[in-house]
Amino acid sequence: MNNAFSVDVEDYFQVGAFAKIIAPDTWDTWVPRVADNTKRLLDITAAANVKATFFILGWIAERFPGLVREIADAGHEVASHGFGHQLVYTLTDEQFREDVRSTRKLLQDLSGQPVLGYRAPSFSIVASTPWAHRILVEEGYSYDSSVFPIYHDLGGNPHAPLDIHRIETSSGTILEFPPAVIRRFSKNIPTGGGGYFRFFPYWITRRMLREVNAKGRPFVFYVHPWEVDPGQPRIPNAPLKSRFRHYLNLRKTADRLRRLLSDFCFTRVHDVLYAG
Repeated sequence: MNNAFSVDVEDYFQVGAFAKIIAPDTWDTWVPRVADNTKRLLDITAAANVKATFFILGWIAERFPGLVREIADAGHEVASHGFGHQLVYTLTDEQFREDVRSTRKLLQDLSGQPVLGYRAPSFSIVASTPWAHRILVEEGYSYDSSVFPIYHDLGGNPHAPLDIHRIETSSGTILEFPPAVIRRFSKNIPTGGGGYFRFFPYWITRRMLREVNAKGRPFVFYVHPWEVDPGQPRIPNAPLKSRFRHYLNLRKTADRLRRLLSDFCFTRVHDVLYAG
């Protein structure tokens, strides 16, 4: 079964866990590492002969246009992660519209391919943002991968469906591809990537993902470029919880990814959703 491999292209100083101590207007003062780290992921996927979907921040695309072209030229799908990593529920509907519209145009101009997919920063399309999917449809997106069916301090909706599903809006339909979870003791356990991939021993992640496939469901997996960078600068004054989940097992991520890409079949999100 083909599953979807995805990368959320953002730098180490842009993550939601550090948002309260690193203001976006200071991002240009930090030393960027996203280009080199993304190229590491390009090398890892190339070695495994895997094509992936890269959800790219507009802020990154503006500063590293060659990186967007390199991703597209390697045969990967370019998709939108919004512009400035702002949580969707902190925006008005019109601010969200401008964010997804400008980022889509920028990425299309740079990549030369249609941008059909969107993933919200920190999976922040939640129950209180019912207008978000409608706006995505109106702005030309055909699928979303933003609704994580778990409890999380920054995003998530534990009552959302676990499977790929259609969301009907007043402006049309959009496909939703939620990150992978499994059900245990009436709770949704995340197993689709990110910090959870670094927290659980690899054999547990593999077992959980195999369980998803055994139920006849493809899954979407996600990783960030900074997760293959154990040498990244440490953020001063970061809360203990944020430090733990950001820096945990960074040295193990690259090797775990290589095992993952060997143990499962992966392709682009678009290819999983529209195969056949």
